Amino acid sequence: MRAAGVEPIVRSESLGVVGLVEVLAHIPRIYGEFRKLVKAARTEKPDFAVLTDSPDFHLRLAKKLKQMGIPVFYLIAPQVWAWREGRVGGMRRTLKHLFCIFPFEERFFQERGVPATYLGHPLASTIRPTLTRPEFLAKNGIPADRPLIALLPGSRPGEIGRHIGPLAEAVEILQRTQTVTFVVGTPPEFSKIIESSSFWERFQGLSIKVIEGQTWDLLAHADLALAASGTVTMEAALLGTPTVTFYRVTPLTWALGRRLVRVPFLSMVNLIAERALVPELIQGDMTGENLAREATRLLSDGDARDEQKAGLARVRERLTPPVDPIERAAELIDGMIGVVASQEDWSECQG
Repeated sequence: MRAAGVEPIVRSESLGVVGLVEVLAHIPRIYGEFRKLVKAARTEKPDFAVLTDSPDFHLRLAKKLKQMGIPVFYLIAPQVWAWREGRVGGMRRTLKHLFCIFPFEERFFQERGVPATYLGHPLASTIRPTLTRPEFLAKNGIPADRPLIALLPGSRPGEIGRHIGPLAEAVEILQRTQTVTFVVGTPPEFSKIIESSSFWERFQGLSIKVIEGQTWDLLAHADLALAASGTVTMEAALLGTPTVTFYRVTPLTWALGRRLVRVPFLSMVNLIAERALVPELIQGDMTGENLAREATRLLSDGDARDEQKAGLARVRERLTPPVDPIERAAELIDGMIGVVASQEDWSECQG
């Protein structure tokens, strides 16, 4: 975005906190970033705003922008269909238009009075490996004569810290019965965020390789992924990689949050498939034993692998739009801003 001419005011990484309880310690810093953006909007007086994801932060910002008379477009719909549906009223009052990346969202929001358009998933037309399997294996010193299991514990230090223990236990169990290679995938430059070598101590003791910034190649060439629920599970689905997904939060967050969630699955892949396509191991179900059992089933049962891969292909088909979603969003915004300007000019003439 900087290369395209965006002047950054706040880095999105500073807002990356997950959980009801976990966010509490970060509230002063996040609120400081919020005020910084509000001040910039008052000073710069933008013609319109495009807010992307991060609903806890951006829906509050949208309200402030609306009060300043700035039209607000929102890209990637907040998952109010799963929990906190009370937010819909505020969205109806503050958003000029909402752009959805999942097929069932458009109808949900339109029925509740929020102008919405389904674009398709941006990753569906862009995600692809950059290397062939032999090139990827050779680059990272990974043996080619055994199955490759990708471990994707998350992108934030907190969530990775909660997932390392069960994942390491699963690896220990699998190493007793399977001849496989395990590789952990992390975001680019993750090692600069985690300076302590002890963070990966359990993985290092199990001879697990950690690679950064190669997630798409890792997923594309893995025989199986054990992946934290989130964007990476969508990436695995779009690449057709058999997957077991998992997630843990703090016990208090789980106790509070489980009462609010109203969907049958926590994995977006399963919600789109409308069935338990990908095994979900959430909170107490995320144990090393359960992870190892599901991994063994998908590695050894060809029919189960083929069934999941066929389901993943259908998920990708549902998410693949006829035109690029971001180009479509830009076209729609351009047209709507023209309409807004014309309406304002007409109102001034009438006045």
